[in-house]
Formats: sequence, structure tokens, C-alpha cells
Amino acid sequence: MPAENLTRAEAIERADVVTGVESYTVELDVTTGPTTFASTTVIRFSAKPGGSTFVDLVAPAVREIVLNGRPLDPAAVYADSRIALTDLAAENELRVVADCAYMNTGEGLHRFVDPVDGEVYLYTQFEVPDARRVFATFEQPDLKAPFQVTVTAPAAWQVVSNQPTPEPTAATHATDADVLAATWTFEPTPRISTYLVALVAGPYAVERGELTSSDGRTIPLGVFCRASLSEHLDADYIMATTRKGFEFYEKTFDVPYPFDKYDQLFVPEYNMGAMENPGCVTFTEAYVFRSQVTDAVRERRVVTILHELAHMWFGDLVTMKWWNDLWLNESFAEYASTLATAEATEWEAAWTTFSAMEKTWAYRQDQLPTTHPIVAEIRDLEDVQVNFDGITYAKGASVLKQLAAWVGRDEFLAGVSAYFKKHAWSNTVLRDLLVELEATSGRDLGAWSAAWLETAGVNTLRPDVEVDAEGTITGLAVLQSAPADHPTIRPHRLGIGCYDLVEQPDGAVTLERTHQVVIDVDGERTEVPELVGHERPALLLLNDEDLAYAKVRLDDESLAAATEHLSRLTDPLARSLVWGSAWDAVRDGETPASAYVDLVLGNIAAETESTTVRTTLNQLGLAARTYVAPERRAATLARIGDRLWALAQEAAAGSDLQLQLVKFTAALASTPDHVAPLRGLLDGSVALDGLVVDTDLRWEVLQGLVRLGAADDAEVDAALAQDDTATGRQSAARARAAAPTVAAKEAAFASVVDQADVPNAIIRATAAGFVNVGDPAVLEPFVTRYVDALTGIWTSRSYHIAEELIEGLYPAPLASAGLRDAVQAWLDAHADAPAALRRMVAEQLAGTERALVAQAADV
Repeated sequence: MPAENLTRAEAIERADVVTGVESYTVELDVTTGPTTFASTTVIRFSAKPGGSTFVDLVAPAVREIVLNGRPLDPAAVYADSRIALTDLAAENELRVVADCAYMNTGEGLHRFVDPVDGEVYLYTQFEVPDARRVFATFEQPDLKAPFQVTVTAPAAWQVVSNQPTPEPTAATHATDADVLAATWTFEPTPRISTYLVALVAGPYAVERGELTSSDGRTIPLGVFCRASLSEHLDADYIMATTRKGFEFYEKTFDVPYPFDKYDQLFVPEYNMGAMENPGCVTFTEAYVFRSQVTDAVRERRVVTILHELAHMWFGDLVTMKWWNDLWLNESFAEYASTLATAEATEWEAAWTTFSAMEKTWAYRQDQLPTTHPIVAEIRDLEDVQVNFDGITYAKGASVLKQLAAWVGRDEFLAGVSAYFKKHAWSNTVLRDLLVELEATSGRDLGAWSAAWLETAGVNTLRPDVEVDAEGTITGLAVLQSAPADHPTIRPHRLGIGCYDLVEQPDGAVTLERTHQVVIDVDGERTEVPELVGHERPALLLLNDEDLAYAKVRLDDESLAAATEHLSRLTDPLARSLVWGSAWDAVRDGETPASAYVDLVLGNIAAETESTTVRTTLNQLGLAARTYVAPERRAATLARIGDRLWALAQEAAAGSDLQLQLVKFTAALASTPDHVAPLRGLLDGSVALDGLVVDTDLRWEVLQGLVRLGAADDAEVDAALAQDDTATGRQSAARARAAAPTVAAKEAAFASVVDQADVPNAIIRATAAGFVNVGDPAVLEPFVTRYVDALTGIWTSRSYHIAEELIEGLYPAPLASAGLRDAVQAWLDAHADAPAALRRMVAEQLAGTERALVAQAADV
């Protein structure tokens, strides 16, 4: 990978030499065999006469390079993913002919063979630096250009790119004369960045529709997936959600959709949720629901659809100049998609979901030793790869939500609209956006930007309450603190909610908000005179309605009321804030993890929001496995397994809660007593009214049995024979890796570390099974194995595969001083290792250090 890096300084220097890119013409032939495809690129560009620069390309064979009619020797000018160009003219034409390699890593042009029918499926994933795996390119976002793409492929395939798919013409198949081939010649794109070019090809099933844009154009819609999944594709719902998003964004941004069509393609073995290629958006096919899924997953799909649609404006129409302003893409898309989900779809509680999941992610990331400002310092491509994180997405979106509340929503959105109109088809930096927001809001945002966008870390807010003998508030202040290594004290716009027990007409007693004030907090202490003289409420909730980005603590009386009456708290967003406050206190070692376990087991059955349930139960598992004191761990897990199964039996038939409780029963089962209900679910001797034990749930239950040592490889083989699909193979890999023996763990570890040709999805599944343990002692032998493998993984694998292995195989369940010391010793001994590698390892170490702090507090 070091030979494929690009520094910001090099990009600036190249943009100084290359004064403009007129066009790309890219011709691809994917009929040349199963390992490589033919790629021909013609780039027309202007430059400083006599200047020198380079073009990016990653290819196993470069056959021809011609610059301005002058042939160049590939052996002399191509090395380390770069083609050197010298003696440039004012206007230049570069032609590069190469054999490029298919990938099975989810990068470049990914090739997948469907085990169901043997059909081949292709898709591209170029962000950040992988267009160069498919064609020669100036691989940096500020050298935008129109791209004219031509593709030769089997005639029976669907071939999709950024522009509308043209009628194909007959062509010759390069390797099989019996297969009819065709050539698709797409019209040039508008001016876009290299990482946004896309190609998806294969015998995809497709459903088509259309919508009318705000400027009167008819926009064709397409929804695609593999043929073997097509029976599960709910294209009508996806297109209905898309239409709602179009209407919302075009009205909100006051800018019509900027492209000619909108295809959404669900593709196999995808590394992420989705990618915003203009007019050709790719999604993980996990969003094609072949089995029952939770409402949390359904809602997440809607948010993802609207996130990628928002990118058509944020990122595609207007693009950051360099990756330090990646937040201009991702934070805005995250904010806009949550806003659209809450206001334009049936998922009206989207901000509760955002609070439960996205902000939890942001707070966790922002407390790592590798945290960074939202506007991050991006020195090279390796820096940006690791910055697709909770800061760039969730913290940035949280800050934008607060900014909109501070300057006024209408003023905020007017500034965004002006930004789009002024900078359409160009590249921007932070200041370009602030200029427009300052103009529409009338506020100077320099100080706000410095505090929120250019510094790292999360603040903590605590109430300081004084009451008299009658329970009347005589003094109230909000105390703000910051971590020592990121000591910025920030301004916050936030609500303070007063919640009390209220008897309803039917006799039920609920915890309701009876009063609220909205204040500006600034400095280490902010007095709140508005509540002086009011009766002390049962629950005093800082950051009511979740406007601010800050960790919040409850005072002792409020914590007691929340613990006792959380199930009575009717506002789902307020409940999410209480859940989050309790979790943050555990992570910071201020509250015993065992108390958090009690809180969850006592209240989770009353939680109505699916994502809050999923997030909280995931946190319950982490607390029990790594935060609870080691001597209590087995008993705690046993209690959790018992309680979750009891709650699953009591849950409403067919409810989302019932499904989640069963899933987490399987995931957290830990004792021989937990075998019987899981086995019963598989063989049908145990049934819950309304619960369908479908294919994917059967895999989850089986994985629980394997982890308990109650099912073996033969049973996994039998399950795979019944479900020999891509998902089935991934589930089988995860199940085998979950077996509770050192031999099984060694086989899993070796299968992905020692073998270099394993697809990304199998690596991800195997790693998930490897760390899925009941007794963490089984991972002890792999501490040394892990640290010894780090350097080899980094130097021999592509970025995404290295990331999957380094993060996925980290033996986190050990949560021990021995693991901490071994990883710290590796970092000490490898001070000169690449910064991105050190960051990955340091983040894993930080999780262990935090677990040890929490364990010490669990008394």
C-alpha cells in the first residue's frame, strides 16, 4: 500500500501543473476472462507547458502509453501505481491501454459469482482512491471532468453507469465465441470527480419507474438486485421512499435534482452501507430482505436511501476540494437524511434513532486517542481512509443540527441553497459554505467554526442543583468540562426538561415533561435562573430534545428516578437520552457496569423504539462481556440469557421486540441451560406465538448453539446445504469460527490471514465469529498471533481487507491487562509504522483500556 499512497502536497502540486481536465474517454471490455479486463483511457487536459506530473493507475499489465502522439515505454514510466508524464504541452492527450484486475475486496471493479446459479456480477467502488484500479486517472477530487464510458459485456447483461443506459450495439466476445456480446456507449457525464464514476454490470433483475423533477423533467428510476434475490426485492417501497426524498430535497434545497436518472443497485459483498455515485447508487444487498428484519433495520434502510440521495447535492454537485473537508459531504448528508426521514416518511422518530445510534457512535469515536476535528488534517490517502468515522458522519451531523437551531432553520437552509447555486459542478472548502451561512443568518461563524469544526473532543454537561427544605429549586447551574487533552469549552444551545410522575385518566402513572427551558450554555458554569423558584422535578434532563452535542450526566435524584421509572417515561427521545447518559457514565468508569445491566434488564421490555432496543442490547452485551468485573462475568451473562429469554416469551406475539429479544438471546446465551430453548427453536419443539424462525434467524440460533459447544461442523454443513447462497456461506463461516475451541479459532484465524484470496464478505463473517466467545480464555493464544501478523497484513493486503482483519480479529473479549500490554508493546516497537495502521491498532487498544477502567469501577 505505501506505493499506492498520495499526499495532499502532491495533489496540490499536481493541480498546479494540470490546470484543467477537459474529458475522460474510458473503454472497458469485461469479456476478456475471469481475472482481468481490458481498459483503455484517453484523458484530454491542459497543463503548464514543459511541466511534469503523473497519472494514477493500478494494473497488472500496462500495454500502451501514448502522450500527445508520442509512445512512452511502460517499463520506463510506470511504477508504484503512477505513470510519469514529462514535457507537457498546453493542451494534452494521454492514451493508456492496460489489463486491469478484478477484485474480491469490494474495491475497484469487484467480481462476484453467485453460488445459486453461477452468474457473474460486477460493480465498482471507487471512493477514496480506487478508480485507478479500473482506468488511468488523476485520482484527486478537485480535478473534475466529464467521463464518457463505453463497456463491452455479454449482451444478456444489464449495464449501468452514471448516465442513462443507451441501446447497445453488437460486439464480439473476447474469450467465448458462443456468448453474444454487446457494447454500450454512454453519453458523457456532467463534470464530476473521479471517485464518483460507476459501473454495475451483470444479469441483474430490475424494476423501473419514474418521477417528475421540480423543473418538469422526467427522471427515470431503476431498482436492481441479483436475479437469485429478486423475489425479495420490494422495489415499490424503495421507489416510493425515493420519490419522497426527491420532493423533500428539491423543495428544501431549492435546487432541482442535478442528474438525468436515478438507479439504485443492491450489490453483493459490499464493504459499506451504500455509495453516492451520481445516478448509479450502490447499496449493500443486506437491504434486500430475504428474511424478517427488525424495524431498526427497515428504518436504517430508509435513512441510507435518503443519505445517498442527499449526496447528489452534497458531494456530487458540489464536491470538497480535498479530503480534509470530507465532512462537507458526509456530515451534511447524515443531517439532511435524518431530517428528511423524520419529516417526509413514516419514520417520524428518526431523531430518536439518530440520538440512540449515530450520536452514540460519535461520542465513542470522539473519546478515542485518535479523535480529530470534524475538519480533519488529511495528509494523504491513508489518512482519509481511516477518517470515514463517527466524527465525520455523526458528530458533524450533530453539530449541524445544533447550528441550525442556533442560527434558525430557515436561515440555515437558505445558506445551503445559496452554496449549491454558487458552487455547482465545482469544488469547495469550508470557508465557501460559511460565507453563505453568514450571509443568510447575519451571524459571524468564525468563532463557532473554530470551536466546533476545528477542535476535537466531547464536552460533559452536569447539573448543579440546590433545593430548600420544601423541595424548591434555589439554584441551578450547568457545569461544563472537557478532557485534558482536548480542553475546548464550547457554546451549546440546549433544552432543560423537567419531568414528573403524572397520573393519567385511566389510573396509569407516567413520567411526563411538565416544563422546559431552552438556554445558551457557554463557559464552565452557566446559571439557569429561569428554573429558580420551581419545584424540584423527579427527573431533570439536560439536553432535552437532543439539540446539543455533549455527554450529559444526571444528578443523583434524577438518576434514581430514571432508573426506577424509565419504563414510564413516555417520550422516546427523552428515554434515548437517559439510556445514553447511563451508558456514557459506565464507559467513563463513573457508574458500575452491573448497575447498567440492572437498568437494561428492568426496563428494556417497555422500550418502543426499535433502534433504541438494538443499540441498548448491543451495549448490554459489551458491558456484560468486557465491562463487568471478571469475577462477575459468568453469573451476569447467565442472568442476562435467562432474563432475555423470559422477556421474549412475554413479548407481544409477532412484535419487533419479540424478534429482537430472541436474536439477543441467541447472541448472549452462555450456559448449558440456554441450550434447550435455542435447540427447541431450531427443531420446532419450542415455539413463540407470532415468531417465524426463518432462514436468517435459524442461522443466528445455530451460531449461538455452536458458541455453546452444542452444535458442530456437521450441523453447520447441513444448514449450508439447505441455504447454499452468498448469505448462507457467510453465515456458515461465522458459525464455524464461533466454535469454542482453540483449534476452531486457529482454523478461522489462518483461513483469513494465511490465505490471500478470501473474499471480503467471508473475511468479515469469519472475524465476527472468531471474537464471538462465551469464555474469552479461548482467545489467549491469539494475542501474540495477532500482533505478529499486523505488519504483514498491512503490507500485503488492500486497505479495506487490512481494516477488516486488523479490527475484526482483535481479541477484544479478553479485555485484560495482558492484551493491553502486548498491544502497547507492539506500538512502542513500531513507532515508524504507517500512521493509518498505528491508528487502527491504537483504537483497538483504547477499547481495552476503557474496559479495564470500567471493570475497576464495577464494585
